[in-house]
Amino acid sequence: MSERAIGIFDSGVGGLTVFKEVLRQLPGEEYLYLGDTGRVPYGTKSPRTVLRYALEAAAFLHARQVKALVVACNTASAVALEAIEEHYRVPVIGVIEPGARKAVGVTRNRRIGVIGTEGTVKSGAYTRAIHRLDPGVEVIAAACPLFVPLAEEGWADHAVARLAAAEYLAPLQQAGIDTLVLGCTHYPLLKQTLRALLGEAVILVDSAEETARCLTLLLDEGSLRRISAPRPPRFYVTDVPTRFERVGGAFLGADLTGVEQIELDGGGDVIVPLKSAGANRSELI
Repeated sequence: MSERAIGIFDSGVGGLTVFKEVLRQLPGEEYLYLGDTGRVPYGTKSPRTVLRYALEAAAFLHARQVKALVVACNTASAVALEAIEEHYRVPVIGVIEPGARKAVGVTRNRRIGVIGTEGTVKSGAYTRAIHRLDPGVEVIAAACPLFVPLAEEGWADHAVARLAAAEYLAPLQQAGIDTLVLGCTHYPLLKQTLRALLGEAVILVDSAEETARCLTLLLDEGSLRRISAPRPPRFYVTDVPTRFERVGGAFLGADLTGVEQIELDGGGDVIVPLKSAGANRSELI
């Protein structure tokens, strides 16, 4: 079991920020990364649709006998994590609980801001996760839909990004937050812009860093660390790889080639019917 790869999936290229941090903390492991680029973004889709997409992505990786699954998409973590955990007998880690735990641990005035996609913010998943840890914390959430395309265009530190950040974060600043959870895998690319706007007093919580720490603990507790030398990571996408290779290379700071295009929507690998995981889960948010 310890010699198997770790599976990571996201709606597209943003999850590479999680992959990069996991690779930094666990360089001796083998990785399979799936970006559902043919159906990105998940953040604007209905909960039922996100659940189906996430189960199909998890099924693809599980069929390749991974030893752990990392749901590197905040929206999929909010909607589908419990269903994936119930369906597969491998450890499953999302990005919401680790980020929430870190935010509660570092806040001083117990006012925490959360930014994410429309789907993540509407789900209330971060608010619930934070309140499970500390019911007295005030959570102020804001959707920042322009941040994803800005990050992918390489405009994370552009004047447009600064204007959008000022608009989106104004209510959070007025509320006096001292901690901000970056609730989307693209958002760490905007740290410089956010730091310039918010100042050093506001702590930025990167869910990618916390997720990697949780995965490290999970492997250690289960004696699942790889012993032999790993093979190079393999990358899969559901649309032509060209854009993923270009944008993903910028995310990783290295050339990204040899990406394989696959199908998830009934045309090939293992598909998990929505019904098998409980269709009523779409009513959770």
